[in-house]
Amino acid sequence: MVFENERVRVLEYTDAPGDRTTPHEHPDSVMVTLSSFRRRLHAGGEHRDVELTAGRAGWLPAQRHAGENTGDTASHALFVELKEGRSADPDGGHLGPE
Repeated sequence: MVFENERVRVLEYTDAPGDRTTPHEHPDSVMVTLSSFRRRLHAGGEHRDVELTAGRAGWLPAQRHAGENTGDTASHALFVELKEGRSADPDGGHLGPE
């Protein structure tokens, strides 16, 4: 875990070619890829192969899966997991110019 507060949890994930994860869950999340890698995702008795490039950000709806690194490079990504609830601040805590 890289960071956590009452609204989000930020996880950093790395693995090596051939590594596998056990089944686990993610809430709604944003994934940011820090390296390019290939993975096979297993969910509900099916699998899907994905190839991701470094420097991409994408939305991941809540899910339960297991994965394996099927490529020849390490996987490296950040997951920003959203927690239930919204900020009491009407503009969402925006820190930009007024």
